[in-house]
Amino acid sequence: MITDKIVKPSSGFFMFFVFLLMSIGIGYAMMNVHPAYSLAFIPLFFVLIGFFIINPNDAKVLVLFGKYAGTVTENGFYWANPFYGKHRVSLKARTLDGDKIKVNDKLGNPIIIGAVVVWQVDDAAKAKFEVENYEMYVKLQSDTAVRHLAGSFSYDHFSDNDSEEITLRSGGEHINEMLVKELKDRLQLAGVKVIEARITHLAYAEEIAGAMLQRQQATAVVAARTKIVEGAVGMVQLALQKLSKEQIVELDEEKKAAMVSNLLVVLCSDKTANPVVNTGTLYH
Repeated sequence: MITDKIVKPSSGFFMFFVFLLMSIGIGYAMMNVHPAYSLAFIPLFFVLIGFFIINPNDAKVLVLFGKYAGTVTENGFYWANPFYGKHRVSLKARTLDGDKIKVNDKLGNPIIIGAVVVWQVDDAAKAKFEVENYEMYVKLQSDTAVRHLAGSFSYDHFSDNDSEEITLRSGGEHINEMLVKELKDRLQLAGVKVIEARITHLAYAEEIAGAMLQRQQATAVVAARTKIVEGAVGMVQLALQKLSKEQIVELDEEKKAAMVSNLLVVLCSDKTANPVVNTGTLYH
């Protein structure tokens, strides 16, 4: 595997000064000695194509007749062997806004998921030589990692029994950290460093979205009713204790049962109760 071998070529400013002196000398010889000295401009051409510039957060991978010669990463003006092939690789951080892809979760439910990945080239030689096209490689491997992650977890909890299980919807930072780890493993071959990755879109596919929405609504209603019943039972218990303690009225077991039934109906009903005035006694 080819990895970065950092090199620093000759200063371009020094070689440019040499180039100017050679140009002046050859021009003087042509005008004052013999025109045949014009052939000396051929070496000047090769000297000229040896100049190159490295901008900030850029790198140049040098190749000599098919052999890797080194990588220049320090910005500046340089001169190197004119026969070097100089391949530019950007070291800037880049953002990949991945496509929203349709995939089945752990339970087989079709979902739509998308992610954003912030990445940069960390090894220019790997990026150039180990993969065909490192930008396309990053995109394809990112999609593959998102698909694998989505298939490893369920979208959401379906019951209280699995409430401790990590899901795509509730996993939060843990899911993002797992995505970053998988991307690092996949993109290491291309010399790419993953700075950040996170899920940006998560939803059920259209064909089951309606059914899943009804399930979520039903779950919410059941949870709310459970809380209401728990509160109602507590209120009834408190009422019976207060009536007995303060001896406001004496109730036998039958009347207690009727009172409990009436209170639970009033407290647990999803509609406003209509009061009924009893003009008789408790027993009529």
